[in-house]
Amino acid sequence: MKIRTTEYDLRFLRAALPQMEAYLLSNVVYWPIGVHAPAGEPPYPQLTTGNVLLAELRSQVSATAGQQLMERKNFSQQLEEIRSHWTVAWMKKTRQEFRARLNLWRDYLVEYRENPNANYDRYSYEVSRRVLLELLSIENDQIPPPDLDLLSSLDLIVKEYFRIGEFIWQSEWTPIFPESRFWFLYGFLPANPAI
Repeated sequence: MKIRTTEYDLRFLRAALPQMEAYLLSNVVYWPIGVHAPAGEPPYPQLTTGNVLLAELRSQVSATAGQQLMERKNFSQQLEEIRSHWTVAWMKKTRQEFRARLNLWRDYLVEYRENPNANYDRYSYEVSRRVLLELLSIENDQIPPPDLDLLSSLDLIVKEYFRIGEFIWQSEWTPIFPESRFWFLYGFLPANPAI
């Protein structure tokens, strides 16, 4: 995973929050964000409730002083106002995104089980879907039980192959992703599970 700076998440939030009302009232799960990432950093994902939650969470750790800290606090307040004002739309969109992310996570794990050697190195990227599923389930207590059951069964598949190791994302993010809840970020899937 490429290193992301504080500006990466703040620029995403600057572009995302003004578009949230239109996004929440739309019928799409993935909304083009229309902004470019800072030079040398990965392209932005599309606007989703999960990606906004993730960017806001990471900015809590990285924005620690001056203008960036004030901006981050302002974004957190704006996000809370959006959630409060558009509660029904927010909850609907988080459920839709949960289902979409769940299907993508399942598809990756099926591909890994079929051919671990060809898919193990995708884990550090693909696991972002599992992180988003966790954030969305924290955000919305109305995720359909069958979706939660599928996620539990997928977790069992991961645990079958998982090798405990170092935190696989940027080390400064460990406080916001505790191992007790985000265990899947503290290790990897091996190229050869039989060894």
